[in-house]
Amino acid sequence: MKKGLTIIALLLFFTSCKDAKESFVLSTSVGQSNQLLVVVEAKDWSGKIGVNLREFLGKLEVGLPQPETTFSVTQIAPEGFGSMMNKYRNILVVQTGAKESFSTKNDFYARPQTIVYLTAKDKEGLNKQLDKHKKEIVRIFKDSEIAFLQRKFEAKKLDNSQFETLTKLGISLTIPKEFRKVDDTGEFLWLRQRLMSGIAQGDGVNNILVYSMPLTEEFDLDPGNNVIKHRNTIGEKYIPGSKEGMYMITEAAYTPETIETMVDNKKAFETRGKWEVKNDFMAGPFVNYNIIDKKNNRIIVVEGFTYAPSIDKRDFVFELEAIAKSIVIN
Repeated sequence: MKKGLTIIALLLFFTSCKDAKESFVLSTSVGQSNQLLVVVEAKDWSGKIGVNLREFLGKLEVGLPQPETTFSVTQIAPEGFGSMMNKYRNILVVQTGAKESFSTKNDFYARPQTIVYLTAKDKEGLNKQLDKHKKEIVRIFKDSEIAFLQRKFEAKKLDNSQFETLTKLGISLTIPKEFRKVDDTGEFLWLRQRLMSGIAQGDGVNNILVYSMPLTEEFDLDPGNNVIKHRNTIGEKYIPGSKEGMYMITEAAYTPETIETMVDNKKAFETRGKWEVKNDFMAGPFVNYNIIDKKNNRIIVVEGFTYAPSIDKRDFVFELEAIAKSIVIN
């Protein structure tokens, strides 16, 4: 009898523990877009380790008119990393320990949250670890921020079936409802969002372009120049300025940067640069993706460009990047 009661008591105990765990809800994480909290000793932040961290976390973003860094970084010492600070969405912990390690935890103190831990036996080892993993660190936090925005947009996305171009191309995008149609020919889609906050209110706009091109051997031989040639052609055909003879082109004084990447599990080319209106003074940054769709012998192009005079534009372009990378090609 006593044995039976003991078993029942144990079952009730473990059941209550499970219920308590399932009912526990993490706090909502805090932090602006691309904001990163670095947990590291103050003396290390002011020394070589800090120089190393600021060099790759504070790298200037390509294609922006004003100098803006990859991340907005805040540093805090380990003793200050308590319940008030551990709710940041993106956290990098740089610390000494018994052995070298590099790991990631998600949703530990809050949700959503990404924490990267980098550990080495001494200061010299920390710098070596940073050199070894810096590209991976940037990628982890960037991917996390992209996923965060895409989840946010998913909750208020437009119905893709209303756009003839997306339907004919057989693709889908997670586009927030704030965007409005400018043009939709069945071959070319242009959507625009008015930026309704800050000093850009009234003038600022985010834009999305979607179209396709035939896949040719010429493109793969020189993707950078071909991207620019094709986007200038599209600009002249579809994106006019305020007067005759004005249309969007790639800014001639700034050489765009093209890199190979993956989008929708397909080879793609990402190009960042500046656009301008020919014979006018309008200009701004763009991010362009040429996605190789071998199955359909074509290139799908998704581009985002921003016009937001006199204010920082990093986060606007980042939102356009998140939308472009949400593409699914059927």
